[in-house]
Amino acid sequence: MNKNLLLVKKGNVQDKLEKFADFGRTANDGVTRLALSEEDRLVRDYFCNYCENLGLVVEVDDMGNIYGTLEGVENKPPIVIGSHLDTVKKGGKFDGALGVIAGLEVIETLIENNITPKIPITVVNFTNEEGARFEPSMMSSGVLAGKFQKTDMMMSKDVNGISFKEALESINYVGSIEKRLKDATAFLELHIEQGPVLDHHSISIGVVDCVVGMVCYEIEINGESNHAGTTPMNMRKDALFVANDLISTVQGNLGRLDEQLVFTIGRMNVHPNIHTVIPNKVIFTIEARHKDPQVMKQVEAIIESLANAPTRETATIQISKLWDRDTVWFEPQLRDSVEQSANALHYSHKRVVSGAGHDAQFIASFIPSTMIFVPSINGKSHMENEKTNWDDCEQGVNVLLNTVLNLMEGN
Repeated sequence: MNKNLLLVKKGNVQDKLEKFADFGRTANDGVTRLALSEEDRLVRDYFCNYCENLGLVVEVDDMGNIYGTLEGVENKPPIVIGSHLDTVKKGGKFDGALGVIAGLEVIETLIENNITPKIPITVVNFTNEEGARFEPSMMSSGVLAGKFQKTDMMMSKDVNGISFKEALESINYVGSIEKRLKDATAFLELHIEQGPVLDHHSISIGVVDCVVGMVCYEIEINGESNHAGTTPMNMRKDALFVANDLISTVQGNLGRLDEQLVFTIGRMNVHPNIHTVIPNKVIFTIEARHKDPQVMKQVEAIIESLANAPTRETATIQISKLWDRDTVWFEPQLRDSVEQSANALHYSHKRVVSGAGHDAQFIASFIPSTMIFVPSINGKSHMENEKTNWDDCEQGVNVLLNTVLNLMEGN
């Protein structure tokens, strides 16, 4: 580890986060900056101008991903740092933006200290990580990694029927496919934890081992509508009662599997959704997450067994898997380097897993990657009162900065 530790200038990270939050800031001091919106266009313009003022080479690829590169002494694959600038509706100022700002701060600190990096350093803003306007989430990093087909993504539409392609063209951020990120020495993503673990244990740095495996199913139950006042209980085919039985069953069975397993009934649609009519159809989702693939196999077996679960009503049950993602383990040497930086800086830290999806999990399929977490106060994120202490943000960037220096030494 480099004994000559470098620190970012006090207050710089806070100043940048507040400035970027001005693009889409809400009345409650959150941020609404949906992908490819006018607010997103403005923050992209600001990001590009900031990069150019630092002397970086700015490039845009065909998915609208933006890259700002500080050239190095040697013409080798860059160290890439970044995340995303889009937010959910009424989200916070830290989610995503911290990772992009961290890249700018690392580069700016090197420039201010007259350090020319041994190899290039690139800061990247990935388009539409949230998937809040255009599904799916992590869209553009997914295209780079070959997880999604570009043609399909371009056709994704928002609630107003505007396609991703139309929106990208409207903000004038259609670049060249030749500019895509293809090769790098490493990809590093600093992010807020979006969970309560670090904050609960009063730990400043999370060294992320992996992004856990995930699966999502849709359950459709078809019964029969009838009058709510005239149909005897023993003559009903109530789809909502069946849904209630299935949810109780799955909650009990999944709850006994493993204490680290998390699962959610996240969406439910009841038809016809009238208080005087017996529901004839219910559709709901079950999503589960765990790092161990064997546990995930058990999860899938339990969910799929619901098709034959005993219920109090007569109804048909259809089960469909919507999507799944395997656990992504980050590059061990990069994780160790992050840990070494935290140790050298005397910051408290622990190994953690990510229960949320991030661009890094897709980029890791073709570039050595890792993530650094900083605490989310009370674990809150994707809301206006999302908060991370400024000191923790700064410490996260310092760990990132010294990890970059360490990587350049070993390159």
